Amino acid sequence: MTLMIGLILSFGTFSQGALGEVKGTVLEGETDVVVFGAHVFIQSGGQQYNARTDDRGSFRLSGIPAGKYILNVSYLGDTMQNIMVNVPMDGIYRTGDIHFVSDVLNMAVVNVRYNSDELKLIDGDLPVTRLTSTEIMQSPLRTNIKSLINSMSTDVRMTNDGELVFRGARKGDMLYLMDGVKTASIGNVPSSSIGRMMIFTGGLPAKYGDTLGGVVIMETKSYFDLYRAWEAEQIRAGKM
Repeated sequence: MTLMIGLILSFGTFSQGALGEVKGTVLEGETDVVVFGAHVFIQSGGQQYNARTDDRGSFRLSGIPAGKYILNVSYLGDTMQNIMVNVPMDGIYRTGDIHFVSDVLNMAVVNVRYNSDELKLIDGDLPVTRLTSTEIMQSPLRTNIKSLINSMSTDVRMTNDGELVFRGARKGDMLYLMDGVKTASIGNVPSSSIGRMMIFTGGLPAKYGDTLGGVVIMETKSYFDLYRAWEAEQIRAGKM
């Protein structure tokens, strides 16, 4: 019984720390006219996350477990079901402008330039860098978890004895979270088991605020991650 209670509490902690949001705007066809009152929703594993577009055509879906999904937009009796979203942990996936047309998704062309020294921002104001499982597996440093963390930001430095230091803080003055469980050190974690990794080098949210250094957050892959990715691909291919 004690073990079962512990597992339930651990799962609750993990789930709470792995939630994200989806934001965007719905427009009519190829125009810049906003769509008011469209039903925007995600369905997965018996759960449905719902929102309505406001008078600016904007919507926001919150409290979604991190992972890949198909976003649906329903308006005037028609539903568009071909919008793939990848919800980040503790962050926001922005769809940009969604041009609502029957069975067709037209979105603005986005040019992305990658720079390993630049920070990826959560909602534009917090210094935080993320890696997905795909990015981790493609990294030449994937066999050494500390070197991988060190490569994520110039604010992270590795000392001669192999310890990580954040933004000039003292050695050991940092925090690791593995699936929501806090620890002061990190051992040899197989990179193939990591689903997502995120580091804060400043401006720590209150729930991580018991350190003066930085925070490294890691989530291991789970059945739900694999299932959600598979389900989204099946829906996108018209097989579900």
